[in-house]
Amino acid sequence: MNAMKFSTRSTPLRRLPLRPLLTPLLAALLLAGCAAVGPDYHGAPDAAPKASQAQAFVRQPDAGVGRASAPAQWWRTLDDAQLNALIDAALAHNPDVHAAQARMRQSRAQLRQQQANEMPTSSATVAALRTNTPESSFTNSGPMTLYTADFDASWELDLFGGKRRAVEAASAQAEAVDADLADTQVSLAAEVAQAYVGLRDQQQRLRLAQSSAQLQQRMLDLTEQRRAAGTAADVDVERLTTQVQTTRATLVPLDEQISESLDRLAVLTGREPGELDQTLAPVGNLPTLPATVEVGDPATLLRRRPDIRAAERRLASANAEIGEHTADLFPKVSLFGTLGFSADEPGHLLRKSNFSWVGVPYLQWNVLDFGRTRGAIHAAEAARDEAEAKYAHTVLQALQDANGALSRYGHQREHLDRLRQVQVSAQRAADLTRQRYRAGTTTLIDLLDTQRTEFAAQQDVVAGEAELLDDFVSLQKSLGLGWQERGASGQPPMTNGRDSG
Repeated sequence: MNAMKFSTRSTPLRRLPLRPLLTPLLAALLLAGCAAVGPDYHGAPDAAPKASQAQAFVRQPDAGVGRASAPAQWWRTLDDAQLNALIDAALAHNPDVHAAQARMRQSRAQLRQQQANEMPTSSATVAALRTNTPESSFTNSGPMTLYTADFDASWELDLFGGKRRAVEAASAQAEAVDADLADTQVSLAAEVAQAYVGLRDQQQRLRLAQSSAQLQQRMLDLTEQRRAAGTAADVDVERLTTQVQTTRATLVPLDEQISESLDRLAVLTGREPGELDQTLAPVGNLPTLPATVEVGDPATLLRRRPDIRAAERRLASANAEIGEHTADLFPKVSLFGTLGFSADEPGHLLRKSNFSWVGVPYLQWNVLDFGRTRGAIHAAEAARDEAEAKYAHTVLQALQDANGALSRYGHQREHLDRLRQVQVSAQRAADLTRQRYRAGTTTLIDLLDTQRTEFAAQQDVVAGEAELLDDFVSLQKSLGLGWQERGASGQPPMTNGRDSG
């Protein structure tokens, strides 16, 4: 059989009429540079106008608090090397941080995907077609082979800014997720510090209880010797025995709490329970508070807190989505083109005579959608209003957190001063009573009462110091401190692009 001859006639490249194509293309490009439809974003509303202008917080105490800018790594002001190492390890290895970093990478990948949607799409195809046609008067019968090589490209012109609004929304959403990572770091640093303070508090109270039990046991031994000599009564021995057993009973729950704190710190730093026992089991002192805690002003807080930045960026994203849906009301103009070669012999494929091309501008307009687009726009507007309300709530909640933390910190400082005064008085009373007891001028009951008071005062001071440290940590968290300047893979955080473009 004779192979069917197949040729494609086309205009040579040098003779292509480009002017009719370039004119509408340039006009479309000019239109694409116009402003996008939908509301432009001009920033979040001022949800707390008084606070943003205030020089100090409403509940800021008069003493122990400064107005200078607070350090981001606030835990280093506590002068505790082990605490510094624990927080650094947690920020590097905690699974919650890794999950937040993964969400950040995901949001940035989605942003790049939206940015790519603004560009043309293209594809290349190479094919060898083998067919058999029936015999007719117009064609030769028998099998036929056709070789083709095509390159196709299409581009939807963003005349009304729908794609630009989509990129704007994705960019703001990526920045919100970036702020979420910072918020995770803030919470994690505070949680590690509070767990560490709790551990040192429990160890200190255990040490005090052990020392008290040893002292009481010595008193019991001496009283038993006096009873044997006939100078002490059985009731004195029983009272001391009861006090010794009561004090020793407090050791068991403290041991349990210490084990829980060690395991909690291990998990927070990305380790298995028990891995920090050797490092942290030795009794350590509570971290040392700085003489003055710097807190800045409310305006700095509103700029610094990651949850506020995340809420503001989500508001910007919701605002951009209105324009993205509004663009669906207008026609879409696309350009389609294909370049190709076709021949019945592989060696003839790239001949100029076998070249063909097609260029097609086309318009698509969903004229009758029965309100679907309008419904999407109204839903986006409602979502924007919701995001704005959430932003205002986040701002007010942040101010409440900061003022509440400042109030607790200031009152706890005063409370601790009173507890220390009580401790000094209790120690003096105990010393005097012991001297009188040795001289035989007071009873054992009086001595036991003063010892219980002294021990309780010591416990109260340690608990008060730990509570003040816990309030200090809560204050730093409420100020939005503890997040790192650089994101995952060492990349700096994304810039806040509030303008719609």
